[in-house]
Amino acid sequence: MKNNNVLLIEDNLELQNLISGFLEPYNYTCKVFSDPFEALKEFEENFTNYSIVILDLGLPGMDGFDLFKKLKEIKNIPIIISTARDDIGNKIHGFELGADDYLSKPYEPRELVLRIDATLKRYSSSNEMNINDLYIDLDKKRVFLENQEIEFTKIESEIFFMFVNNINKVVSREDILNQTSLKKDTKNRTIDMHISNIRFKINDDSKEAKYIKSVWGIGYKFINDN
Repeated sequence: MKNNNVLLIEDNLELQNLISGFLEPYNYTCKVFSDPFEALKEFEENFTNYSIVILDLGLPGMDGFDLFKKLKEIKNIPIIISTARDDIGNKIHGFELGADDYLSKPYEPRELVLRIDATLKRYSSSNEMNINDLYIDLDKKRVFLENQEIEFTKIESEIFFMFVNNINKVVSREDILNQTSLKKDTKNRTIDMHISNIRFKINDDSKEAKYIKSVWGIGYKFINDN
């Protein structure tokens, strides 16, 4: 599922309206914050909702670079710095911290759109996925349902990520047995119980599956129709 939600952190009200208004026709939806502490709280609680951050550096009460680091600690999200600080020292520092782009004000709003598009294309092959209500971090092996992290057991996690790595492909019970740390004499009934537990935790229904579909006589298939 494509996520076009932008977290815009900018204390200039005129620029807030200009940027958010210009992005809307390009199917980007901005949530705007002037206060860096409120923006950080929002991101901590709802980071799976956002695909990119547009960050001003001259913010009240917290330097933009400090906020940048705090955001990156929560999620490795692309961040474009949008600032009046146009000196080379700040630009170098921004890129050293991991900024994906650096725009010096003033700039044409259309340029921002193009840079957002280019940045998200670079991230499109990253190891993060949004499937319906699930946010999946393949690198860190973390799964969130509606912004709440799911606590899998070790076996459940192994099975879940095996499914995710084989989206829309049938995975047999034998595959699960051979490619996880389950004991080789584990019964099919036990495997099915692990699947049932996973379904419960991701709010899936075996009769009307959104994620894990049973394939009669063989095994299961993790489905993604997006």
